[in-house]
This record gives sequence, structure tokens and C-alpha cells, in this order.
Amino acid sequence: MTIIVRLDVMLATRKMKSKDLAAKIGISEQNLSLLKSGKVRGVRFETLAAICKELDCQPGDLLEFEKP
Repeated sequence: MTIIVRLDVMLATRKMKSKDLAAKIGISEQNLSLLKSGKVRGVRFETLAAICKELDCQPGDLLEFEKP
């Protein structure tokens, strides 16, 4: 089971830098970078909700399930 994180695509669409998003939602740039690259084992709903609020999107716009 593979979950693909499309945060980089959404940031580009919204013309926002990772640094700016990290500051607005209150997490470190390093943690946001790990999330963007998909190298995290989980994400808090609170963090996901904050990202969606700032980027004006739905969780499904950021995460995609890919069948093996």
C-alpha cells in the first residue's frame, strides 16, 4: 500500500513556498519537508487540517492512494 503526498503540487498551484506554509501552520520547515517527500510514518489530523485551511483544499487534494 502506497500513499503519495501531493503537497508540492498544491504549493506550486497556490504559488506558496514551503517556508511560508511552515510558518503559517506552526511546524518546522524540516518537518514539512519530510511530509512533502513522503518520508513520514504518519501525520496528525490537526496538521493536515491546518495545511488544508492555509491552502484552501481538501485532504484528498494532498494525499493519493496508489495500488501496488
